[in-house]
Amino acid sequence: MSVRRVAIIGLGLLGGSIGLAVQRHLPGVATAGYDNDPAVRRRAAERALAETIHDSAADAVRGADLVILCVPVGAMEAAAREIADALEPDAIVSDVGSSKQTVAEALSKVLEGHCVIPAHPVAGTEDSGPDAGFATLFHHRWCIVTPPAGADPAQVARLVDFWEALGALVETMDPQHHDLVLAVTSHIPHLIAYTIVGTASDLEQVTRSEVIKFSAGGFRDFTRIAASDPTMWRDVFLHNRAAVLEMLDRFLADLALMRGAIQAGDGETMFELFSRTRSIRRSIVAFGQDDARPDFGRKDHVAGEEDAAPEAGAVRPGCGD
Repeated sequence: MSVRRVAIIGLGLLGGSIGLAVQRHLPGVATAGYDNDPAVRRRAAERALAETIHDSAADAVRGADLVILCVPVGAMEAAAREIADALEPDAIVSDVGSSKQTVAEALSKVLEGHCVIPAHPVAGTEDSGPDAGFATLFHHRWCIVTPPAGADPAQVARLVDFWEALGALVETMDPQHHDLVLAVTSHIPHLIAYTIVGTASDLEQVTRSEVIKFSAGGFRDFTRIAASDPTMWRDVFLHNRAAVLEMLDRFLADLALMRGAIQAGDGETMFELFSRTRSIRRSIVAFGQDDARPDFGRKDHVAGEEDAAPEAGAVRPGCGD
């Protein structure tokens, strides 16, 4: 592991978790942190999310050989401008954003001549802020590294080694392909969750108390996803528009097909789809990307308990990824 000093810009769920994970898994690596909110910086210092908490992004990145931007994708360019003049010549600059093409373009434009290797740890919960982070967030979760064309293989390997040391499973991927994959597996599900929860709250035929009181498992899980950071998800949809719209058109076509089947009383079409999707769920559990226990094992998890690591092969249920 050749990284000696990590600078974390943004000390919410992901940034805080990176800081705690580095201190647990890479005790010889120094950490520095910065957040543009003074209250967050104070709380980050209280929780020791990084060894040193700085009052400017530039001060945080001085001397760092790995800089990770943990800010909403819409703020990446501004964050890069803050650190540009203070970066070490050979530092790797990475991020944790959920869309990769626009982030890569923004960072490469501002940080021309520096080593920019975007990444996306597919991990999160519905919680945000400096109190949300915990050291085991990345255990058995995927981190997708999206190096630009011509990236130095040795620098890519350093970043891969870093994420693997934090307990992540790492895959490299083309940024455009990443954005299409995540549009299906994360962005559209979040859009559906936000929309269906909003629809339920707007229904005139039921009251909000009934929506809360009689929430079945499916709706309850939608509300968990829909509780994710609104700033982050607004920026995701704005910055991954092309891929989201492409996948949304596919989804709407499939939804129209199911509406037609329900209207026509076509049980065979419905049963065929439900059988296929059930098989996919079983494959996800078998692959170790969720928990087959009742209620997904959530009753066994103490929210916010930093040391509550998932079982081997299991993941902490969450969203915001």
